[in-house]
Amino acid sequence: MEKQIVFLSHGGGPLPLLGDQGHRELVDYLQTLPGTLNRPDAILVISAHWEADTPTVTSAPQPGLIYDYYGFPRESYEIAYPCPGSPELAQQVTQALQNAGIDAHRDGERGLDHGVFVPLKLMYPQANIPCVQLSLDKSLDAALHWRIGEALQSLEVDRLLVIGSGFSFHNMTAFRAPDDRSAREMNIAFEDWLTNICSTEELSESERRQQLIEWQQAPYARFCHPREEHLLPLHVCVAMAGRASDAHASIEVLGKSAGMFHWL
Repeated sequence: MEKQIVFLSHGGGPLPLLGDQGHRELVDYLQTLPGTLNRPDAILVISAHWEADTPTVTSAPQPGLIYDYYGFPRESYEIAYPCPGSPELAQQVTQALQNAGIDAHRDGERGLDHGVFVPLKLMYPQANIPCVQLSLDKSLDAALHWRIGEALQSLEVDRLLVIGSGFSFHNMTAFRAPDDRSAREMNIAFEDWLTNICSTEELSESERRQQLIEWQQAPYARFCHPREEHLLPLHVCVAMAGRASDAHASIEVLGKSAGMFHWL
């Protein structure tokens, strides 16, 4: 069964779709990324923007969109991405989690949030690939999200693209502040640590797991992630892949260094 796994730093709200100059590199990256992938038959996205009581999967045949941001121009709330859902894939994801002893549910009403439709609109603008979204668990427990990734290894879905949609740097105060040398050095130190942990083949998988579960011990971890919801989709991706990433890219988003990881 062919599975491709990608962790994306997805940018700020709808800004990648609004011509924002701070997202130019991100837009270029996402528009060219599909050329490096085999076209998927289905897409599963773990988005930082949905925290549920238990891991939950969208199961609507035609999911709507959730404009989960505020203070943006009117066109931000008129964005369309009419991709089909996949109740069958939603059932398979839910079953895989339950088989691993993880309480999981389906939601036939919830739409796709901007952590899903913003990157997908850039990657696959035709909106013709079935897509489902998997929530985070509201506990934000790193070990649990690692278990979620391990459980997803059992999915028997051919030509599946799994996207962890988060941000390797997510300090909103730092994004809004004037460029600062100290902030940049802390950003780079954490990015270097994260890139090494996810990319090196010198670590065993148990060592990689331990490092990522204890991510708060990394250099300037809590400066880069005052709250960890944008990092946890990466835990799911690394655990599901079960190996070092095959490729890594570092781009500038809103003046900060942000990472992307691929398992192809």
